[in-house]
Amino acid sequence: MTRSSSRLVVTLAIALVCAPAAAFAQDDDDAVLNLAEQDFTLITLPTALRLPTYKSAFRVTHRFTRPLGEGDFGDLASDMFGLDSGAQIGLEYRFGIIKNGQIGVHRTSNKTIQLFGQYDVLRQDRQLPVDITAILSMDGTNNFQDSYSPSVGAVVSRRFGTLGALYLEPIWVNNTNEQPKELVDHNDTFMIGVGGRLRVRPTVYVVAELAPRVAGYKPDKMQMGFAVEKRAGGHTFQLNFSNALGTTRAQVARGAFNNDDWYMGFNISRKFY
Repeated sequence: MTRSSSRLVVTLAIALVCAPAAAFAQDDDDAVLNLAEQDFTLITLPTALRLPTYKSAFRVTHRFTRPLGEGDFGDLASDMFGLDSGAQIGLEYRFGIIKNGQIGVHRTSNKTIQLFGQYDVLRQDRQLPVDITAILSMDGTNNFQDSYSPSVGAVVSRRFGTLGALYLEPIWVNNTNEQPKELVDHNDTFMIGVGGRLRVRPTVYVVAELAPRVAGYKPDKMQMGFAVEKRAGGHTFQLNFSNALGTTRAQVARGAFNNDDWYMGFNISRKFY
C-alpha cells in the first residue's frame, strides 16, 4: 500500500469514528432544527422538543365549533366548511428557563388558563433508544380563579433519523369531573396519549394522535385527531381535524361527546430562535 493510500484509509477511519459523535454533538444543540421532531406539540399532546435556554416560542390554536357532519354537503359548503361558525381559540407562549427545561402559559377563549412546564430527563442516544421528558401543568377556569386541574406525566419519544417520531405519554389529571365532588366516584383521569409525526416531504408532515383514558373518570369517547402541516422557516402551519375542541390537559382528559362529530381547526406556531 502506498503512502497516499495509507493516508486515505486513515482519514476515512477517523471520519467514520467521528461522524456519530458529531451527529450527537449537533443533537445536543437545542437551536439546531430537528427534522424528526420539529414542533413542541403534535395536535394537542406535547412532544419532547427542547427549547434553547432564554429562547421562546408562540402558538395559536383555533378550533371551529361547527361539526363537519352537520347537515348535507350543501349546508357545509354554505358555511364555508365551518369557517363561518364560531371558534375556540387558544394563545400560548413558552420560554426556555434553564437547560433542558421550559415553562409556558396557554389560554383558551372559554377563559381556561393552563400553566405548564417540562424537563428533558434523558436524551435518546446510542445507549438509550428513547427520550424521557417530565411534564406537569395546572388548568384553571374563569381566568385561573375557579376550578383547578393539576396534571403530571411523561413523554416517552423515539425519533427515527429525520423521518419522524413516535410518542407514548402517560398522564394523570386531577379534578377532571366537573360535577360536585360529593356526587361522583371518580374525580381524576389517567390517560395514555399516543401519537406520531411523519415527514413526507422536506417541509411537509402528517400528524396523528389519540388520548385513551385507561382509569378514573372517562366519559363518552376519547379525544383524537389527525393533521397535515407545513414548515416555513421558524413557522409551522397545521390544518387539523379532531372529534373535540379541547387543547389543555384537563380538556383532553374529558374527551369527546361522540365519534360522529368532527371539527376542523388549525395551529400556527412560531419559534423565536
